[in-house]
Amino acid sequence: MRKKIVTFGELLLRFSKPGQLRLTQGDLFTSKYGGSEANVAVSLANQGEDVTYITRLPDTPVGHAGAMSLAQYGVDTSQILYGGKRIGTYYFEHAAGMRAAKVIYDRDGSAYYDLQPGMIPWREILKDCAYFHVSGITAAISPKAAEATFEALDIADELGVTICFDINYRKNLWKYDGAEPRKTLSKMLSRCDMMFGDAVEFDWLSQHPQPPFTALDSTFQMQMKEYGEWFDELHATYPRIKHWMMGMRNEISSKHHTLTALLWSDNQLLQAPIADIPNVIDPVGVGDAFVGGWLHAISLFHDDLQKQLNYSLAAAALKSTIPGDFNLSTEEEITETMQ
Repeated sequence: MRKKIVTFGELLLRFSKPGQLRLTQGDLFTSKYGGSEANVAVSLANQGEDVTYITRLPDTPVGHAGAMSLAQYGVDTSQILYGGKRIGTYYFEHAAGMRAAKVIYDRDGSAYYDLQPGMIPWREILKDCAYFHVSGITAAISPKAAEATFEALDIADELGVTICFDINYRKNLWKYDGAEPRKTLSKMLSRCDMMFGDAVEFDWLSQHPQPPFTALDSTFQMQMKEYGEWFDELHATYPRIKHWMMGMRNEISSKHHTLTALLWSDNQLLQAPIADIPNVIDPVGVGDAFVGGWLHAISLFHDDLQKQLNYSLAAAALKSTIPGDFNLSTEEEITETMQ
C-alpha cells in the first residue's frame, strides 16, 4: 500500500519586526522559514506521516539552512533541487487591535522562480506516492514554474496518485505577462481529487457569493441548506473533485478569531464545531494546518468524515497558538483538542 505524501512549492524566508512593530519601525528583523506547501509537510511529519518536500533552493548557506529547518521535524528533504541565486522572501507585519496584518512578497528571480519543466525527476519521486499536494501559488510565481507544476500534476495523474489542491489564490503574486489566474487555477482544479480553500477563495473561484460567516462565538448558526446548494454547483463545475473542504474564519480582532470548516464529500455536507480562539498568537499557516490535519485524518479515521473534519479544525485551531508558519502539533495534541 502506498503511504508516502509529497508536497511541492516554494520555501520562503519570512522577515518580521519583533512584537507588533510595523515594518517601518525599529532596526531589527526576525526571520523564520515557511511557505504553504512546506507548512503542510512539517505538519504531516509532526503527525507521524512519511512526507517528502520538493522545491528548488539556492546552493548557499541560506538555502541549506532552509532545508535543515524542515529536516529537523522529520520531513524528507533529500529530493530538493539546488540551483539559482537566491531564496524567495516575504515580509510580514503582525496585526494589532483593529490594524490588519500586512504581507509584502519578494520572490522575483528566486531559485524557484527560475524552475523549469524537466528539472525534477517526478516519475521517480511519485512512483510510490499516495498523495501529492500542491497549491495555486506554485503556478503564480512565473510562467516556467507554472509549466513545471502542470508537468508534476500530469505525471501524478498518470501514476494514479491522489492529488490534493489548495487554491491559495494570492492576487499580488500573479504579475508575469499573460498571467491568467482564474483560467490557470481552473485548469489545475480539473486534475485534482481533493480541494481546500478559505471562504474568500471559494467566493472568488465560484463568482457566486456564499452566506457570510460572522460568528462572534461558538453559538453561531450556519446556513447549511444554502451552503449545500452552493457546493453542489461547484461539484457540477469540477466533477473530478470528490472531496471539498472550506475553512472559515471571522477575525473579530487581531487576537480574537472564530474558526470552523465545511466538508462536502460523497454528496453530503458536514460542519465542524466553531472554535472560539480568544488569544491568537500567529494566524499564518492556519489553512496549511487544515490541509495537514485533513491528509492525516483520512488515514487515522478512514471513512468517518465527521471525525476527519473535526480533527482538521482542531489542527488549524492549535496552529493559531503557535508562532511562525509551521504547525508543530502532534497527533496526540490534536486529538485531545478535538475531543
